[in-house]
Amino acid sequence: MLYQDFTITQNAEHRIKELLVTEVPDARFRIKVLGGGCSGFKYDYKFDSNFAKNDKFFANGLVVIDELSLTFLMNSVLDYYEDLGGASFVVKNPNTSAKCGCGNSFFV
Repeated sequence: MLYQDFTITQNAEHRIKELLVTEVPDARFRIKVLGGGCSGFKYDYKFDSNFAKNDKFFANGLVVIDELSLTFLMNSVLDYYEDLGGASFVVKNPNTSAKCGCGNSFFV
């Protein structure tokens, strides 16, 4: 299956590298789309060292996304924001048709 680009900003890449220092040596930053949340789907971020043959790697192997999740993330951008209100990873996903009020879940 052919996928469009999934992009990781420099801010996100830098923060992932900082966080990986405390993880097991083979861990990668996994992004997964799960059912749930008030709008139907939500993003799940975790460090993972268990990979499947359908996993796709981005940012020189720094980020891993399973094939099913990637169908929801085509042409998306992973960014990392820090401000006075807090810090978080954010997916800018052009495939979403709606988001919940808190921004933690989405609908396609």
